[in-house]
Amino acid sequence: MIKVGETMLAWKAWLGRMFPFLYHVRIWQLQMARRWRDSRAGLRFASLQSEARYPYLCKKHKSVLRRRLAGTDPQLQENKIVNLRLSLPLVHGIVIRPGETFSFWNRIGKVTAARGFLDGLVLSRGEVTSGTGGGLCQLANMLFWLALHSPLTIAERHHHSFDMFPDDRRTVPFGSGTSVFYNYVDLRIYNGTNTSYQIQLQLTDDFLVGELYRETLPEASYRVEERGHRFFETKGRWYRQNEIWRLTVQPSGSIMKEEKIIDNLAEVKYALRAVNSE
Repeated sequence: MIKVGETMLAWKAWLGRMFPFLYHVRIWQLQMARRWRDSRAGLRFASLQSEARYPYLCKKHKSVLRRRLAGTDPQLQENKIVNLRLSLPLVHGIVIRPGETFSFWNRIGKVTAARGFLDGLVLSRGEVTSGTGGGLCQLANMLFWLALHSPLTIAERHHHSFDMFPDDRRTVPFGSGTSVFYNYVDLRIYNGTNTSYQIQLQLTDDFLVGELYRETLPEASYRVEERGHRFFETKGRWYRQNEIWRLTVQPSGSIMKEEKIIDNLAEVKYALRAVNSE
């Protein structure tokens, strides 16, 4: 599978270099296809926003706004914070009612310079670059991590095929984030329960802070575990692999259910000084 994936990525990269207009045509095509599918799917997207905080906290998490990322312009991280400030009011307080789907791009919309979005860090086709609205994956990562600590269903999630930077103050397992690209690479969270959930967000000087609340008393809590983490080498390239599991925990502390949420496999793009490949 690695060989096939590498061949496809190399082919797409070559095609993009030789015929750059085809890349943009393909993006437009995919965006139109997503709009068409959504118009026919009959989905109910979450749209209600409420300032009144729901009573029961499911999960609280914070992520650092500025990380040490070798070879990148620090200004891009400052621009990311501007992009987050523009985006948070569109998601803060959003309520996901039973039968509704939260869509990242349905809430954020298309990010453009005209709306005030700046160039931020973007991971595209295996490369680190910059683009308008870059850095919003940090918000998507936060929402995904919060949802994992609830019975909400991850209806759509895309992972990065590359591990671009060494861990720097990472507090969640590798591969527990998500990739987003307007509008066809989306994060979607479906509420198949009988109670409503609410997202609360804020920016401090140093952190993005997120909280997930629910309307009724929870019957269980949720824990996320990493399993089978390893680095390994094949044909001169290093890869990183793990599994992400969600555990449903009863009030007594006993495990009610275990489910594997994610299988991660990504090529490592930074130098590994010392790693256990077992």
